[in-house]
This record gives sequence, structure tokens and C-alpha cells, in this order.
Amino acid sequence: MKKTLIPILLTGLMLTQSACNKEYLNPSSISQSQAVSSPDGLMTLCNGLQYRYTTGGALSVLYASTAGAGLTTREDFVLNAGNADEANLALGASNVNNINSVVRNLWTQSHLVRSNAELILANTGVVADAGTKSGIVGYASIFRALSLGTLGLFFEQSPVTTGNNVPFVPRAQVFKEAITTLETAATQVASTPISADFAGKIVTGIDIPNTIQALIARYALFSGDYDKALAAAAKVDLSKKSVFNFDDNTRNPLFEYTFGNLNVFQPTNASLGLTGALTPDAADKRIGFLTKASANPAVAPVIATAFYTANNAAVPVYLPGEVLLIQAEAYARKGDLANAVTSLNKVLTKTAAQDAFGLGAALPAYSGAQTADAILTEIYRNRQIELAYQGFRLEDSRRFNRPGPGATGAERNRNFFPYPLTERNNNTNTPADPAN
Repeated sequence: MKKTLIPILLTGLMLTQSACNKEYLNPSSISQSQAVSSPDGLMTLCNGLQYRYTTGGALSVLYASTAGAGLTTREDFVLNAGNADEANLALGASNVNNINSVVRNLWTQSHLVRSNAELILANTGVVADAGTKSGIVGYASIFRALSLGTLGLFFEQSPVTTGNNVPFVPRAQVFKEAITTLETAATQVASTPISADFAGKIVTGIDIPNTIQALIARYALFSGDYDKALAAAAKVDLSKKSVFNFDDNTRNPLFEYTFGNLNVFQPTNASLGLTGALTPDAADKRIGFLTKASANPAVAPVIATAFYTANNAAVPVYLPGEVLLIQAEAYARKGDLANAVTSLNKVLTKTAAQDAFGLGAALPAYSGAQTADAILTEIYRNRQIELAYQGFRLEDSRRFNRPGPGATGAERNRNFFPYPLTERNNNTNTPADPAN
């Protein structure tokens, strides 16, 4: 039995549903009241969350977050200056304005996913079966959290509700809002296992219980709540995969739009744009997983591989290495350097065969200085390699106090993005744009 995503239109938002033994697209429309009035309608809307978040090439949140983080930190470089908005991200500073399409899509698509997830969560009272409700709550909560978390990565402030002239809140509160949503979902999923009915009707790939804990750990780390990050990370089964699945109709947006060609952007080099003390070890086997030599080195020295090799290549929702590095960083920031190094070494010594995705450095254990600064620098370096093209480098650069705009040896060309003009024109509460 084959599942195919079928787009349907609901109140102007592109959603999807799954169907069996269908090989054709079947656009249709239903009203909001129809969509939220039954468990099947809510599950259709759940599939729509992933469709909007992950597909549509440059329109997707996956593309925009990878481009936004990679181009502002020299992880990637623009191949064709005709891609003006991406080129302006690479230039940074005032070149990134509030009509930049990457910035606009990052903002708009994240808020649309957030709003639809909230619509689903507000209507779960129509679901009588507790296991189906667990699946719907868990799935919608994951996408609400992903959307809020993405907004917190790139903007100083953001609304967390939908309405007219809604207020903005600081990014720390945006992360906390994501965590609260996930913790509520964790309680629901723990109380009642997800039903077979839900599992059979939702797009496959996302491991809901493990993803909830991994995202709590991620956003707790970004919020500075290290105890919560450690507690959640310890609950993640690192042998399990959680992925966004794609096919030839719903395509991997990064392969489709950029990494599958030599026209938009590619990795800066085989060192992932890292220099000096951050340069990857020559023996680091992750580099061969993440990149390969370009067939046209005059245009790009290397091209991205990893999770971006075909239209149907799955993209991780989180990586096992991210969870280990969350633990390492949280321990280090708490002053527990011994446990920080223990977690760091699990990443450094991990082989491809020991990783659920085949991503392994296979390096010796850490032998540097036993100081917080030295250990945190090594954790930072490994985040840049282990999590390449995952959209975290701008956040990491700020959090680790790396040289920023205007500083000697600047490693990023902006700190935060401006608010899109579409928001400013429709919300009088929109704050002033950040200086850089």
C-alpha cells in the first residue's frame, strides 16, 4: 500500500492528506469547520503541517532556515549572484532588508504552520479515541514547536498567537512557549500510546515520543535551562530515527532547489567554511559523509551530500549527535567538565556504524585543555560539523559569543534578521528592526 500526499486547500493554506493506491494529484477544498469536526479531518490537517514546513523548494521552512543560517555564517556560498536574495544574505548587514524573500518565507511559513498547529490542538475535543488523540496532539505539538523554535533562531522577537495586531514577545519566551507545548504533548503521549489508526493515516517518518524529548532538549538549551535540557536528552533513544520523508511528488526541498544543482548555493569548501582552530581534523570521516568533490570545481569545490542527494532523500528532524552535543554543552555550562567531555567523546569517537544515520567522526577522544573555554570551543566546533546544513550555525555563533558583525575575524554577518514588510504593514506592534 503506497501513501501519496494529496494537497487540499483550507482557508488559503496548503494542506495534505494521505491516500492509498493513488498515483495522481487531486486538488480539492474543504471548509475549516469540516476539517476540524472529525478525527480524520484533524489527521489530514496534521499531514498538512509537514507539507507546508518541508516542501515547496525555496518556500519551505527547511530551505529558508538552511539558507538563512548557512549564508550568514560562511557555511555556504552563493554560486550565482542572480539569486539576489541569497546573495544579499551572504553579504549581510544592511543588504538583508525586510523584503528579502528568504527572510519573508522563513517568517511567514513558520507562522502559518504554527497557526495551523494551534487550530488542530484547539479542536482535539472531537477525538474520542485516546490513542488517536495522543497522535494528533503529539504531531501538531511537534510542528508548533518547530515553527516557534525556528522563529527564535532568526528573530529577536515574535508573536506566539494569531490575531489582529498581536503582541511580540522576546525570543527566550518564544522558546519557552515551544517547550510548554511539547511538555503537554509528552504527558498525553506517555499516558496513552499512539493508536494504529493514527499511525496508518499520518505521513510516516517522525518518531513522536523521541522527537518531543529531543526538541525539549534543543529549546531548553537555547533558553539556558540546562537541567531541563539534560533531563529531556536522557529520554531520547539514540538508536531510533525521526525524519521528514519525501518522494518525487513531495520533494526534498534542499536537493530540489539548491544542493542538487550548481546554481544557488553549495558548501563554501570541504572545511564547511570553518577556519583556524575550528578547521575539521583531516581524519574526520564526517566530512566525506557531508560533502563530495564537485564535478565542476571551477564553480564549486565541493557539493553537499548527507541528506540531500535525491528528491526522495529523508531529512532528520534531529540527529543523535545533536542530542549528545546538547548534553555536552549543558554539562559544560553547569561547570561539570567531566561529564561534558564524556558526552563530547561520544560524538568524537562515534563511527558511522554506531550512528543511526551513518554519521561518524571516528576520531580519538578529546585531549585538549580541561577548561570550560577549551571544552566549549571543541563542542562548538563539533556542532558546526555534526549539524552542518541543519540551520543552527547562526544561533550557535551568537550563543558561543563568536566574533560578530564589525568585530575582527567576524564569523557571522548579522545577529538577527529584520521583520518582513508584510508583518510590519499588518501589525502595528512590529518592533524596530535590529541594527544587524
